[in-house]
Amino acid sequence: MTPEKAVFAAILVCMGGAVMSLGAARRRILAGWLAFTAASVSAVLVGWAACQVLVVGPSADRWAMRMMPKLGITLGLHVDGLTAVFLALASILAMPTALYSIAYMPRHREYGVARYYPSFLLLLAATYGLVSATDMMWILCVLWQLMTLGGYLLIGFENRNAQSVRAANRYLLLSELACVATMGGAALLATGGGASKHEFDTISANLPALLTDSPVMAAAALALLCLGFGIKMGVWPFGQWWIPDAYVALPSPAAALAAAVTCKTGVYGVMRSLLWLVPPEGWPHYPVGRWGMVVATLGTITLFTGTMQALKQEQSKRLLAFHSIGQIGYMLLGIGACMAVLATPGPEAQALAAAAFVGALLHAVNHGLFKGLLFLNAGSMLYATDTQDLNKLGGLMRLMPLTGLTAIIASFSISGVPLFNGFVSKWAIYTGAVQAGGSVHYLPVCAVIAILTSALTLASFIKFFGTSFLSRSSDWVSGRAAGRGGLEVGPLMQIPQVFLAGMCLFVGLTPATTLGVLQTALRASDQGYGRLLAAAAPTAGGPLSGAGTPGISVYMPLAVAVVLGVMFIVGRRLSRLGAAPRRSAEPWLCGYVREAECHRYTAHNFYGEIKRYFRWLGGVPRRSSRGPAD
Repeated sequence: MTPEKAVFAAILVCMGGAVMSLGAARRRILAGWLAFTAASVSAVLVGWAACQVLVVGPSADRWAMRMMPKLGITLGLHVDGLTAVFLALASILAMPTALYSIAYMPRHREYGVARYYPSFLLLLAATYGLVSATDMMWILCVLWQLMTLGGYLLIGFENRNAQSVRAANRYLLLSELACVATMGGAALLATGGGASKHEFDTISANLPALLTDSPVMAAAALALLCLGFGIKMGVWPFGQWWIPDAYVALPSPAAALAAAVTCKTGVYGVMRSLLWLVPPEGWPHYPVGRWGMVVATLGTITLFTGTMQALKQEQSKRLLAFHSIGQIGYMLLGIGACMAVLATPGPEAQALAAAAFVGALLHAVNHGLFKGLLFLNAGSMLYATDTQDLNKLGGLMRLMPLTGLTAIIASFSISGVPLFNGFVSKWAIYTGAVQAGGSVHYLPVCAVIAILTSALTLASFIKFFGTSFLSRSSDWVSGRAAGRGGLEVGPLMQIPQVFLAGMCLFVGLTPATTLGVLQTALRASDQGYGRLLAAAAPTAGGPLSGAGTPGISVYMPLAVAVVLGVMFIVGRRLSRLGAAPRRSAEPWLCGYVREAECHRYTAHNFYGEIKRYFRWLGGVPRRSSRGPAD
């Protein structure tokens, strides 16, 4: 079996699983296990396809199946190194989210699962197909519609709730707009004739002539492709129009899949369109530097606005949704920095470009891991407490210790704290952008904004984790704990969280292993700028020696861990040198007689001045007692 046939088989398995879970929908648990089985089998198939490409290399021939011979429409699939990375990410998230769903969906007892499990599997099948399809027109349209249908049904799952219906309709409208834009771009690029004129290879072969003879048409086509994929990935300002409401309305495991995997089809599309589509013959006429400036600037705006708007939120899933927009901005900044630096000749510039691109690609993987985990954490909190309102939460660490432990790992990861996976990819992006300042002067400014935004991300997750898991238990949480006899979720919800938390730590502590895989992926993707980036990619040492670009930068997690460990021991020893006695006492409440619920420091009280000065950015928090907000 070739990798392409394995992907096609995975799509069929998901479609078959959707039919079986629909037939068993009256038995909720059975439907859940059928969907999990289908997701697991499909994940094994696409995981095998990705490994096959990374170990052996891509297939020499594309796999194709005639669908409508009279119209010349062919289902073509091909798995190269770039596709393999996104397939691997999908395979990693498919099983945990499907397993989590089995225990989570009984929370929605008033809604049947006939809309949930089939839609979940349709979304997964469309994701497999979109990152593997070779046709940029009709097959992409079919798969896009499949993805749109699955997302629409999942967002509108609570179809008796007006907020969910509005969110689903907005998603449908923007998704169709994105599809039209993407197809329009492909139509402008298809200058040749024949049944294969929309194939990726055909468009790539004809693109140098189009860049030479009709540069305006080529620019318009690429702009339309970027618009379509940008809407899907949630780039500013489109992400603010649909992502927050959609992710709040989605059931939590579906939100984890959508944020971690499905939105990456947009990232894949931008990478494929702007870097893999242009062959070496077209480079002299391709304004890669100008495109890089546009993408890097848009990425910087996206990461700052998304994160600043997330800082204002007081609901767990809405906060995570805005952070999804912000983290997409980091990927765009890495892609844009790579393209801007590629306009400068020389091996050092190529090394910096490769560092920025590998950082963007790695951040796409890392974001899938920690954002999927965060949405599962938020789902566990919602399942246990019946609210998303951070103002009502507190003290969950004592009641949900395992969920709390995985939540703090995910929070450190998304904030870019060293020894966690988010730091590795952000460090690579910063390296490429800052050190390219000699030739591309605006990139260090973008990098500084991104670094400061990482501090805002950490501040946001101090609020998220602190108000939810630390301090004393709120009256709301205490009442739920007393009524249920405990709040920690069951094993079917714990296992996915522990697995994803372990993946975050593994990538963070052994970045050389992951960077080695990405190097191999680039070597298996030699179209366009892929071959050049593969030759200059950051070097990967051993698991303990770290990784870096020779003469530019090196990151050694073992050394960082040793330094942090020594500092902790020294600080611990210094704190004990005075041998001061310790005692426990009630906190002083500024003259109040007793501690009461009204004296708690809630999420609404965090960062008041920052929120006031940046009110003009929008993202006003919503507070509601019931419905998708809870």
